[in-house]
Amino acid sequence: MVHPVKPFVAALAGTLAFVSALIATAEAQQYPTRPVKVIVGFAAGSGPDVLARTVSAQLGTDLGQNFFVENRTGANGTIGISAVVQSPPDGHTLLFSSSSITPVPFVSKNVSFDILRDLKPIASVGILDGYLLLVHPSTPVHTVPEFIEYAKKSRMLYGSPGVGNSLHLVTELFKKHTGIPVEHIPYKGASEVQTALLGQSIHFMFVTPPSVLAVTKAGTLRAIGYTGSKPFPDLPNVPLVKNTLPDFSVSGSWGMFFAPAQTPDAIVNQLNAAVQKALTAPAVVNVVQRSGYVPDGRSAAQTAQFFREEVEAAGVAVRAAGIAQ
Repeated sequence: MVHPVKPFVAALAGTLAFVSALIATAEAQQYPTRPVKVIVGFAAGSGPDVLARTVSAQLGTDLGQNFFVENRTGANGTIGISAVVQSPPDGHTLLFSSSSITPVPFVSKNVSFDILRDLKPIASVGILDGYLLLVHPSTPVHTVPEFIEYAKKSRMLYGSPGVGNSLHLVTELFKKHTGIPVEHIPYKGASEVQTALLGQSIHFMFVTPPSVLAVTKAGTLRAIGYTGSKPFPDLPNVPLVKNTLPDFSVSGSWGMFFAPAQTPDAIVNQLNAAVQKALTAPAVVNVVQRSGYVPDGRSAAQTAQFFREEVEAAGVAVRAAGIAQ
């Protein structure tokens, strides 16, 4: 005997699913209905900030609403992440972050969120192949081999935007790989690290190229190595670190948009398509691609899988570098 309630429950469940799908579709068709806040956990003028502002401006033009950037700095970007995960999941508050977000689960134990559970990746704006190794011009080295030999004999300090940041991670891996006894000084942001290097409070730093092109080309700071697989386009004469250390390999950086985890897929997919379109606009190409970022055409689902893999890889790197807190 068929229980009369079961068909009714099944039909009701099907109806609710259908209605939910209709609501999600309607939300996506109307989105955005007001200005969209894009939170960046890094300082104004930093690499992630420039990328976020460039792409957001184009999104605003294409989608007919203002996409404005708000900088929430501090705690290695976790203040900005926290603000986004606590926002309504309606696509009107987004996060833009660099790959420095990936070590967070392994080095920031006191946060109230889980980046894999509480964030939904939307789209990346491109992949940057590597990092520059910079020294102050007063440092008597011009190559990576000279740097290694000098660092083994001298007390050298380096800076990064905080414990567990990707720039901290790559330097600790470099330290471990070369055996140089360098010491870490944490700062609040990459711009503060650059200022410290200019003032000779520290002796070297690893950094993403776009934020230091001007000072590097001017000779105010000296680039002696690049960790990428091929020379950086705007600095073709800077030698590759792999020429000296063939086994030294680190993931490059990227910029990525995120939404709160419960944001409807329809809105996320719409934003993904909008970002892909924005990356073809000349004004965006001039900033993104000419800064060395390779455009990334992943779908939202593919972006989510890529992000999960990057987080897992960061966990491996953190353990290898011995910097887990």
